[in-house]
Amino acid sequence: MSPANGACPVSTGRLPMGMLDEVRSLLILQDRDRRLLALAKDLDKLPQDEARANAKLAADQAAVTKAHDALRDAELKVKKVELDANTRRTSILRLKNQQFETRKNEEFQALGHEVTRYEKEVDELETQELELMEEVDKFRKVLADAESAKKHTQGLIDEDLKSIRDRKERLTATRDEVREERAPLAAAVEGSLLAYYERLMKTKDGLAVAPMLDGGRCGGCQMKLIASTVVKVQAGTERATCENCGRILHNG
Repeated sequence: MSPANGACPVSTGRLPMGMLDEVRSLLILQDRDRRLLALAKDLDKLPQDEARANAKLAADQAAVTKAHDALRDAELKVKKVELDANTRRTSILRLKNQQFETRKNEEFQALGHEVTRYEKEVDELETQELELMEEVDKFRKVLADAESAKKHTQGLIDEDLKSIRDRKERLTATRDEVREERAPLAAAVEGSLLAYYERLMKTKDGLAVAPMLDGGRCGGCQMKLIASTVVKVQAGTERATCENCGRILHNG
């Protein structure tokens, strides 16, 4: 886990000699706290990762919905044409029955013209029905392809979500372990010093204890330290703080 703000973590097994015990303890505590900050940041990102994964399915779902609606509309058109054709077939049967019953030649011929007109319309509707059924077949294929694409995407998303869940479990377990390590370390620090340290951790981007850099500069704010502070840090016999940012300093 990389520490926050790009600062190098302190190796708790190789702290500089001549360092105050309280500073040494704070450096070890800060190492745990910075790990906790990094873990918290990673955990906070997981809901966003889940949202991004689920968003990948939105386009495929929209394609499925569009294809489904188009297929439904095409099927409704087929049913309407079928209904219109059946209505005309019923009319043809009725007209032919009227022809059979009539005794007037003029009326018989008029009914015959109506029958011919309806038969022509039935032919046109049957042709239209065949064309619409071809469209239905096309829309069915489009829907099948869209559903297949969605299924494929869903598989990828399921893998992503499982990976996110696994990562969450690992991060949570690590966070709990570090918290257990931190508790006795914090308890060993004197109360007022711990309170000061924790205020700095909150206000100084997770870096309360900083090294003094070459040239007598603070490793936190990068400002040059006054001579007396440099001497105090180098001596390592009393606590030294940066007069600019207030961070606790050590001769790293």
